[in-house]
Amino acid sequence: MAKIPSTVVWPVVHAERRALIADLERLTPAQWQTPSLCPSWDVHDVVAHLVDSAKTTGWGFIRRLVVARFDFDRDNASGIAREKAAHPRDTLGQLQAVCTYSCTPPAALATRFVEAFVHGEDIRRPLGIHRDYPPAHVAQALGYQVKTGVSMGGGKERAAGMRLVATDTNFVHGEGPEVRGPAISLLLAVSGRPVDAAEFTGDGAAAFSAALGQAA
Repeated sequence: MAKIPSTVVWPVVHAERRALIADLERLTPAQWQTPSLCPSWDVHDVVAHLVDSAKTTGWGFIRRLVVARFDFDRDNASGIAREKAAHPRDTLGQLQAVCTYSCTPPAALATRFVEAFVHGEDIRRPLGIHRDYPPAHVAQALGYQVKTGVSMGGGKERAAGMRLVATDTNFVHGEGPEVRGPAISLLLAVSGRPVDAAEFTGDGAAAFSAALGQAA
């Protein structure tokens, strides 16, 4: 997969943060406690994670991972605990403060697209909020995920044996029974999020959805 220039990545990421902030500003206190698509995290937890992620630098990530004994889940939990304020509005204020940060852990910049789009949907879908993400950039995130193992936060194994075709942008990956759907739906699915089977068509759609349900 071709390297995505930082001049392309960061304007999109910053725009996604601003759009998410605008949606979050309208939430009621109860909505902040809504379970997200990310297992065991509610909306407030995901926002705290996004604050933590926006602040994370390459060297900072390495130091934190050593402290967490190379346990990614433990590191994420520590980051949420550190950034999650007592009141959701204060956590939102922290997200506003880091909105234009361009920090990243030592990983491909495509992961910043994955972070923005997947966590955006982790929050929006359970709340019934719709957003039209930029399909071409979602496809770049998807391209990264299908070539990265699940153990590293990707979805290579979930995409194996299928031909994935985005219906809203130029993206085709793999060989096998065809699964067609919007790029954001494919991205969520290979990233381990629950997606309604009705969002997919093609002769491989049923098997793809069934396999995802078993993996969840």
